[in-house]
Order: sequence, then C-alpha cells, then structure tokens
Amino acid sequence: MALTPEDVVNKRFQPTKFREGYDQDEVDDFLDEVVVELRRLNGENEELRQRLAAAESGAPQAAAPAPVPSFTAPEPTPAPVAAPIAAPVVPSASAEAEEQASTTNLLQLARRLHEEHVREGAEKRDALIAEGHATAARVVAESEAKQRAQIGALEKERSTLEAKIEELRTFERDYRAKLKSYIEGQLRDLDASAAQAPSAGFGAAQGNDTPAPSFQGFGV
Repeated sequence: MALTPEDVVNKRFQPTKFREGYDQDEVDDFLDEVVVELRRLNGENEELRQRLAAAESGAPQAAAPAPVPSFTAPEPTPAPVAAPIAAPVVPSASAEAEEQASTTNLLQLARRLHEEHVREGAEKRDALIAEGHATAARVVAESEAKQRAQIGALEKERSTLEAKIEELRTFERDYRAKLKSYIEGQLRDLDASAAQAPSAGFGAAQGNDTPAPSFQGFGV
C-alpha cells in the first residue's frame, strides 16, 4: 500500500507510560519532515507524469511526413523519422529511478535518526547508571566512616568505664581488707578484756584507741 502524506499526518500512536520510548516532540517534528518530503516527491512525480503525457501526445504530430516537393526527384525521398519515439520511456525510467533514490534517501535518513536517538538514549542510560553507582558508593563510604567513628568513640568510652570499674573494685578490696582487720582487732581486744576483771575489762574496752577504717573512698 502506497504511503501518502495524509497517512502520515493522520497516523496516531498509542501513548506509553513507565516504559522506554522516544520524545514525542522529536517524533512529531520528524513526521512533519517526512510529510514535507512526501509531498515534494509527489509533486515531482506529478510533474514528471504531466511531461510524459505531453511528450506522448506530441509524438504523432512530430512524426507527420514532410510535404513532397513539386519537382520529380531521381529517387523518392523517405519520410523523415519522428524525433525519438522511444524518448518518452526515458523520462519514465528517470522518474522511477529518482523516486526510488528519494525513497531510499528518506529511509536512510529515518534509520540514521533512529540510530542517533537510540545511541543518545543508551548514553544517557549509561551516564545515569554510572552516576547512581557513584552516589551509592559515596553514601556507603560515608556511612562506613560514620560507623567507624561511632565504634571508636564507644570503644574509648568502654575503656574509660572499664578503668573506673577496675579502680572501684581495687578500692572495694582494700576497704574490705581494712574493715576485716579492724573487726578482727576489735574482737581480739574484747577477748583480752574478757580475761580481766569486769571493771578492768570495761575500762580497757573504753580506752581502746584502734582507729576505724576510713570511708572516704566511697564518699561517705
């Protein structure tokens, strides 16, 4: 089926959503160029048909015999042959060849534009993918750096707390040892006082000067 400019103008495409495709404005502009080219080719073809028809209609008149002269020639002069009877075929073949060449050029132009659009789309896609990978790598690197910094701060805080805990444990052991020594000393004093007279023992118990363990380490 022959393609006419009206077919191109009246052609409607279904819109797509969320799928890859071409820019609608660019497609419309290209179709406008195709319509202009088709109309130009149709005009040239029509002009060539008119020339061909005019040449075919004028061929019999050109082939009419010339008038015979009044004197008698030694030999009859043959009628002049019409200019090129087969000449009308040349414009037809040339028009067909030109039409085929124009159609081929138009198809090559459409194919080249299609390849350019596909190449540009692939380049944009690759650029977006590379940018996405770079952004993801940067975000991951920043997250890992923050995580390492937080882990370092927590390790430092844990070391500080462990040192304080060990210090408190040492203080607790020393305090328990001093308290045990103080209690044992008090018990020995009581035992020694029990062996003496009640009055003497009571006075000795009251005069015990053994110091009590200090509670300063616990903030008491």
